[in-house]
Amino acid sequence: MLTQILGYPRIGGQRQLKKASEKFWAGKITLAELKDTADSIREENWQTQLTAGIDLIACNDFSFYDQMLDASLLFGAVPARYNELLADQSEEGKIALYFAMARGYQKNGLDITAMEMTKWLDTNYHYIVPEFTKDQKFALSNENIFEAFESAKKTLGEKAKPVLIGPASYLILGKEKEAGFERIDLIENLTDVYIQILSRLQQAGATWIQLDEPSLALDLTAKEKSAIQYAYQKIAESLPELKIVIATYFDALLDNTELAVALPVTALHIDLVRAPQQLETVLSQIPASLSLSLGVVDGRNVWKNNYKASLELINKAVETIGEERIIIAPSCSLLHSPIDLDLETSIDPEIKNWMAFAKQKLSEVAELKEIVKGNTALLDVNTAAMNARKSSNKVHKQAVKDRLAAITDKDANRNSPFAVRQKLHHARFQFPSFPTTTIGSFPQTDDIRQLRAQFRKGILTEQQYEAAIEAATTEVIKWQEEIGLDVLVHGEFERNDMVEYFGEQLDGFLFTKNGWVQSYGSRCVKPPVIYGDVSRPHDMTVRWISYAATQTDKPMKGMLTGPVTILQWSFVRDDQPRETTTNQIALAIRDEVLALEKAGIGIIQIDEAAIREGLPLRKAAHGSYLNWAVKAFRITASGVQDATQIHTHMCYSEFNNIIEHIAAMDADVITIETSRSQMELLEAFANFKYPNEIGPGVYDIHSPRVPTTEEMTALLRKATNLLPARNLWVNPDCGLKTRKWPETKAALINMVAAAGQIREEISVEAVL
Repeated sequence: MLTQILGYPRIGGQRQLKKASEKFWAGKITLAELKDTADSIREENWQTQLTAGIDLIACNDFSFYDQMLDASLLFGAVPARYNELLADQSEEGKIALYFAMARGYQKNGLDITAMEMTKWLDTNYHYIVPEFTKDQKFALSNENIFEAFESAKKTLGEKAKPVLIGPASYLILGKEKEAGFERIDLIENLTDVYIQILSRLQQAGATWIQLDEPSLALDLTAKEKSAIQYAYQKIAESLPELKIVIATYFDALLDNTELAVALPVTALHIDLVRAPQQLETVLSQIPASLSLSLGVVDGRNVWKNNYKASLELINKAVETIGEERIIIAPSCSLLHSPIDLDLETSIDPEIKNWMAFAKQKLSEVAELKEIVKGNTALLDVNTAAMNARKSSNKVHKQAVKDRLAAITDKDANRNSPFAVRQKLHHARFQFPSFPTTTIGSFPQTDDIRQLRAQFRKGILTEQQYEAAIEAATTEVIKWQEEIGLDVLVHGEFERNDMVEYFGEQLDGFLFTKNGWVQSYGSRCVKPPVIYGDVSRPHDMTVRWISYAATQTDKPMKGMLTGPVTILQWSFVRDDQPRETTTNQIALAIRDEVLALEKAGIGIIQIDEAAIREGLPLRKAAHGSYLNWAVKAFRITASGVQDATQIHTHMCYSEFNNIIEHIAAMDADVITIETSRSQMELLEAFANFKYPNEIGPGVYDIHSPRVPTTEEMTALLRKATNLLPARNLWVNPDCGLKTRKWPETKAALINMVAAAGQIREEISVEAVL
């Protein structure tokens, strides 16, 4: 029996990679210093896994930005717009190209847009989407993977296991950039490159190699299934001695089981946290030549593993195929888990005893192997922790359960249909055509962050802190008025994170000091932990939004985070259905919406940035999830009067197959991210004839480049060709928290000018 890890967090226990990357982008450290930081993190990760007793340790799982971007550069899949940067093959030139593909490039006379970014399946991690053309060619184009393996071998020896995205998933999770072909048709040329890479790794001493094929948990076409068979058959024929483990995760194999177990590889990894029921099916079909990696430790949550439940799965597999063909592992890469629970010194000890972060999950994997060998003392300790959590009165609140049971259909419906509400809104707020707004947050400067830190440490009194936040809020409101924005926001200077801020004020949540996980690039988030029944003991936003409203005569938008997004971007209870937890949160946010309305706030945005992210991977399961997710949003929004305008915002999403559910949310205005896709996402809304108002993002806030007025006006023209002009808003793609003020100001000034230009081109009569 072996143990393995599919991947480990790469940001460093103190977010060293984030800090070093941002310093490098700002020109404050050299490339050599950035690489030194990376080397230190990788070495520490390897040593941690080695110390824990893991048999197969992931290497090449480190990335300066994203593993899919790394793969695109490895395979030479660089879009033509970067050709001028591609010509510079110096070390500095290569890293400039790398970050340009991720973040865009706007200097030295060049203005190059970033590649598209979207969510990694159903996680809050974002990846850089590979771009393919009809005549796409692949070629081994850098040495990074080989250099990383050589470094790993010095520390890990034969335990070093290179990790690479599999050929089918690389194509399936990419995107065609022109018509006339299907990206899966590129499998033959791509497979040839994989064989070169795998052959070189084998020659360098790799005995095991992990190829991630999460696409095996998706609905696949016949052509995609054939491509997977082709790729792995050709790899096996070329490299018959190489041990390959194919890693699947986030859902069951289902109808892909027969395909997966028949692939000519050494081992197959399956996710038994998300889909424990698939074990019986896999065991019934597994050939004698295939080993099985059991993903029994949750790689995406913070709860201690239930050894008794895991051992039931392990023992069933052992009884069926024998101990020597079993590998014990987390369900997926630990990239999605915080790094080390030992760094948390202020969590309630009772609750902390129920938890495990990435480092502790290494021990869980190793301990499960020890228990199988007969160490029952480890099982007894774990069972005691499971029982304590199950019976704790910190988890269960009867009043919350009773309120949830009393929800009726009326609680999830507005008083009047949108057409009636829309007239009331235009009469109340006197919007111009193409009204302009932002998504909520403005740049969180060092000064703002220091204010919050000084207040937490007691350096500033509450009165001093609030005076400083009021001053920053007043300043940003006056600036929004000066540039001519139509609907203002208060800037969110009092908030640390759009989920954390609310979780800190809701019962049933706890917070970590160092529980960071990577969202994209240098962007790290510290998700709350939902450990018990959720309720709202007091107002959360009314004080600051009400203050902001007194500083202007223009409409002020109240900013809230929706229940599904709070759920998705938190570490969630695993002892009750996600629907139950979501509805508890929905009732709490509903109370805040009503408090804002009572305070005179007439426009309220309830962000559901993650509603698409929570969609199950298989279409057959979409309906059930969307029904309760949409209902939860409607519970938050449906208590207000018709004259109150409800907005929502969604991050990178493909809406085509869920558009009727987006419409069913019945938000008066929805804002979405569309600038990187050049308004492609709007086609779903146009084909559906989406009835409500929509703000397609015209400014890519994930890049530091400043879009021109002409560029944004062109995007708005595209939008007017797809949707009624009277229903269109003008806004950035997302919140501006992570941007710098100079680029933010320049971009928003250009955005307001673009709105003015489109108003001149399209008559007010056409809009109203």
